[in-house]
Amino acid sequence: MWKGVIEEYRKFLPVTDKTPVVTLNEGNTPLVYACHVSSLVGEGVEVYLKYEGLNPTGSFKDRGMTMAISKAIEEGSKFVMCASTGNTSASAAAYSARAGLKCVVLIPEGAIALGKLSQAMIHNAKVIAVKGNFDDALNLVREITDKYPITLVNSINPYRIEGQKTGAFEICDSLGDAPDFHAIPVGNAGNITAYWKGYKEYKAAKKATKLPKMLGFQAEGAAPIVLGHPVKDPHTIATAIKIGNPASWKQAEAARDESGGLIDMVTDDEILAAYKLLAAKEGVFVEPASAASVAGVLKLAKKGYFKGARVHPSTSLGTGGPGSGKIKIVCILTGHGLKDPDRAIASVSKPAVVEAKLDAVLKEIGI
Repeated sequence: MWKGVIEEYRKFLPVTDKTPVVTLNEGNTPLVYACHVSSLVGEGVEVYLKYEGLNPTGSFKDRGMTMAISKAIEEGSKFVMCASTGNTSASAAAYSARAGLKCVVLIPEGAIALGKLSQAMIHNAKVIAVKGNFDDALNLVREITDKYPITLVNSINPYRIEGQKTGAFEICDSLGDAPDFHAIPVGNAGNITAYWKGYKEYKAAKKATKLPKMLGFQAEGAAPIVLGHPVKDPHTIATAIKIGNPASWKQAEAARDESGGLIDMVTDDEILAAYKLLAAKEGVFVEPASAASVAGVLKLAKKGYFKGARVHPSTSLGTGGPGSGKIKIVCILTGHGLKDPDRAIASVSKPAVVEAKLDAVLKEIGI
């Protein structure tokens, strides 16, 4: 029975027998082969989707939160706090409820999807909207947690990164090795930092024979790393990555540079196109920010980025089987589509309304 990422990967995590494990059995999310996206990227390429929206609170944040909350309890904390564009607040609130901790969340006013806000509130977190953006909220959280006995559980908490790195372990376990490319949305940049750390640790432990090139993608209206300077007023429909001054900026650049990868940006139109494509062709429903990884891969594919890629000779499992020689790309899908139901509703047409008669239904179907 799967018991969560701490129990599964205990020897890779900073826990002891005295650490009280607070878990919702997070992790063990599916790695889905994306046949349609693979065909768009090109011959000789296999694209996989790491569907993190199937974690307990619907996003990848649960991997890090099980560690952050467990260590907070071990250290005697009674109170945790975070700034959030949504997913962190939902996860912090749920794990705090599980652990019996008080949880306070600061959110940017009017910039959080309803699905995420409702989660934090139903778990009894104290949610406060500040008149500012995410960076303003995080600055306040840092100041408060520096002065008072409250544990900060944003990704600048090192235990968050430790938990999130387990996603890399799962990918290697599923494929039989690391992929050739790892594509991921970049907001506060903790996740790209964590995955790179995980890949390096698995290779050092000889559980993988290679390291992937890390491909990070920011939204065009919130792309400080790409632009090389903070964005004072970030804007994008992908609210989960609407961050103008990432806390893990330097670590994200290190992951990019050490892996020989890149950090690029995609437009809202490209994000929405990938968002709809995943739902219509792959049967996978994600929040808009999640689709940035796929949007970025499709953008690079159009430029021929993957055509000259060389595959490590040990590339093993996948649809092509051992030694297939196919390039393997893993795209991280960070959150479930129901995190942002308003965007989904706005992206589709309303149901047709007909009389409750057989002929009327058949006519609408086109039979």
